[in-house]
Amino acid sequence: MTTFLFPDNTVLCNFAAVDRLDLLESALNHRGRWTEAVAYEASRSVSSLPVLASVVSDGWLGEPIRIDAASDIQEVNRLRRAVFGGMDHEPLKHLGEAETCHLILNDDRFTGSWWISDDREALRYARFQGITTRETIDIVAIAVAHGDIAETQAFDLMRKMVQAGRSPRLPRTTAQLRH
Repeated sequence: MTTFLFPDNTVLCNFAAVDRLDLLESALNHRGRWTEAVAYEASRSVSSLPVLASVVSDGWLGEPIRIDAASDIQEVNRLRRAVFGGMDHEPLKHLGEAETCHLILNDDRFTGSWWISDDREALRYARFQGITTRETIDIVAIAVAHGDIAETQAFDLMRKMVQAGRSPRLPRTTAQLRH
């Protein structure tokens, strides 16, 4: 069974902000996937990060996964509200997180898949549910391990993400970027 990797929009924006979506694509190694809500979030982020348009046009996250069974939609919305704090008057807020967790936990095609996010509280919930989680720092470490970027360049890249207004967890040393 293939282990898929589901980056959230925050992770996509982190790499887009420093124009290094190529590193994310390489680290996902043809196993990247996204839900319809995450794809929609990314399409809205194109206005501030135009390079994100290439994620859709290049197709390396595949077709957005649609959740359309009534019972699944109901469960996603319950999860969005109860776990992630989504409000009824903001039906899209936290929808990507809820869809992704629901798919990984309930769709046999995605059992064992990873969720990649930098939202600490959301990751805490996912870990409690047994979902394998990673953060931007882990994806950069994978890029280092693949030889796509040197440790010192990766360290600088993470700092540039923060300077660009992004909020990934920063490594204290380049050694933390060894996978």
